[in-house]
Amino acid sequence: MSDTVPFPRPIAKRDNRASMLRVDQAGEYGATRIYAGQLAVLGNRHPMSRAIFGMAVQEEDHRATFDAMLSRRNVRPTLLQPFWDVAGFALGAVTAAIGPEAAMACTAAIETEIDLHYSEQLAELGSDDPELSDAIARFQADEVEHRDTAFANGAENAPAYPLLSGAIRLGCRAAIALSKRI
Repeated sequence: MSDTVPFPRPIAKRDNRASMLRVDQAGEYGATRIYAGQLAVLGNRHPMSRAIFGMAVQEEDHRATFDAMLSRRNVRPTLLQPFWDVAGFALGAVTAAIGPEAAMACTAAIETEIDLHYSEQLAELGSDDPELSDAIARFQADEVEHRDTAFANGAENAPAYPLLSGAIRLGCRAAIALSKRI
């Protein structure tokens, strides 16, 4: 028997990729529902509808990409998806009913949080999962573009903008935390 004490094995960083995929897919799904709610209220003839529709198409592409990754990697989606379906549509419809600036405030608030969320994920992933990190980086660029579009289209002119933005950002952070686990 040797007198040497083996070095302890380094504790592997917890693999959060399943959680990342679950929350990212849920977020992209929720975004498609928010835009569906906004378009249901604004219709297709409102001046903001074209921009909203364009963002919705990108979000649908993001969702489809994460759906495929979930399937290939045998990761279950969040159990909260039925709730995000209704909540997302309702958030979109309510903000659009307040006015187009409120719809844009909703987009700006959510995309601000998603930009931060994706930055955290990219830092955690490093180069460990090129497929996932490449998708997140591409989608993050789209989300930043959506946020900038929202600000350019009057997000900060929404009634009670600081309160509305703060409440939506808080809800977004809660949705992220819940969807990671449930």
